[in-house]
Amino acid sequence: MKYIRRSADRGTANFGWLESKHSFSFGNYYDQKHMGVSALRVINDDMVMPGQGFGAHGHRDMEIISYVTEGALKHEDSEGNEHVVPAGDVQRMSAGSGVMHSEFNPSKTERVKFFQIWIQPIKMGIKPSYEQKSIPQKGPLTPLVTETGANGTLSLNQKASLSRLVLNEKETFKLNSAEHIGYLHLVKGKIKVDGVTFEAGDAFAIDPKQTVELETINTLEALWFELPPM
Repeated sequence: MKYIRRSADRGTANFGWLESKHSFSFGNYYDQKHMGVSALRVINDDMVMPGQGFGAHGHRDMEIISYVTEGALKHEDSEGNEHVVPAGDVQRMSAGSGVMHSEFNPSKTERVKFFQIWIQPIKMGIKPSYEQKSIPQKGPLTPLVTETGANGTLSLNQKASLSRLVLNEKETFKLNSAEHIGYLHLVKGKIKVDGVTFEAGDAFAIDPKQTVELETINTLEALWFELPPM
């Protein structure tokens, strides 16, 4: 493993309506040792209180992915998109040449928890676009977002992909990064890799052409990124 990021060491922000944990430098949290991995620039583990959210604000030239794990998230943008993203769904917004958007918790009683992920694009200044899908789990490792959008995945303006890894307790599974940098972020569960224990919120990266074997201690859900060597 070339890089290990521990949950307890992440940056934090608490604004009352929002509680957020930052894997990489973001907002008021800055750590030059944690600026991202390859094209992956942001993984924010966000929890938004009922009826609250991010008001309209702008982005340019960034691929922004939201993965909802609890509750629902309402998205609106300047391209006319207006959607509710329930738990289990994935949304991708390409900010491209510029877009305004808001993300709100539409519930009056329930919080929403989601991962906000930013990936640097390969092409700049493209037309903004939006996609959202519910992608059922097909085996342990299910692609969610890919460069081409093949096989029912969301598309991405980068030579990268995001998959959801789901394993039962006391299973083993091998991850191979092939020609990419691999990055695994645990959503829930506990595993061992080469004798090192990882829990929810922890993450690690591996080099291209490296294989690691995971041993689950309990049920695992994780996000697996394959990123361009940089």
